[in-house]
Amino acid sequence: MTEGGSGARAEIHHQHRDVTGGWLRPTVFGAMDGLVSNFALIAGVAGGTANTKIISLAGVAGLAAGAFSMAGGEYVSVASQRELAEAEIDIERRELERNPQSEEDELTQLYVQRGVEADTAREVARQISRNPEQALAVHTRAELGVDPQDLPSPVLAAVSSFLSFGVGALIPLFPYLIGLQSLWIPAAASMAALFAAGAVVSRVTARTWWFSGLRQLVVGGVAACLTWGLGTLIGSGAL
Repeated sequence: MTEGGSGARAEIHHQHRDVTGGWLRPTVFGAMDGLVSNFALIAGVAGGTANTKIISLAGVAGLAAGAFSMAGGEYVSVASQRELAEAEIDIERRELERNPQSEEDELTQLYVQRGVEADTAREVARQISRNPEQALAVHTRAELGVDPQDLPSPVLAAVSSFLSFGVGALIPLFPYLIGLQSLWIPAAASMAALFAAGAVVSRVTARTWWFSGLRQLVVGGVAACLTWGLGTLIGSGAL
């Protein structure tokens, strides 16, 4: 029974969420940026004028400018991060070629520091070092915290940011594009989308979905209210 119970327990597995973000981070945060920025922009312009053509033009300009800016910034950021990782990986690769024994000793010491007995650690390091690519992967994960076979893609990050920002920015703009004139309709749609986007963020945080949703709702709502107030003051000539 004991062996059976142990075997059964050994079959129980669990999964972790993607804490590195992957595609989810630029997608979710791009959508939230687009939603908050364009909602606030449209609210500000609507506070200063009732001309729906001007409001729509501002919304379209905000969507286009923000989407291209997000995509460009995300591409450069991720590309720089990837290039830095590749440069450090090349340094590690050259060290493995020039000083294989020193690198094997380093790997042995790493396992010893993690609680593995010295003889076992030495044998594990020796076996891993037989395969240069496997040794490189182990060293870079341990020393740099990156996987040489799974570096972030700048193109994927840029495209994800561009599309998600555009989708988010379109939500407060769409009612005006189909001829609606009241700010309350895009405001209601934006508030619902803000809560939903915040709830999705809980997938990559330790917060509950309702807390993340309410937090994003409050942040976006405050930004829109402040911008609307500023637009109203400017439109009325108070400023």
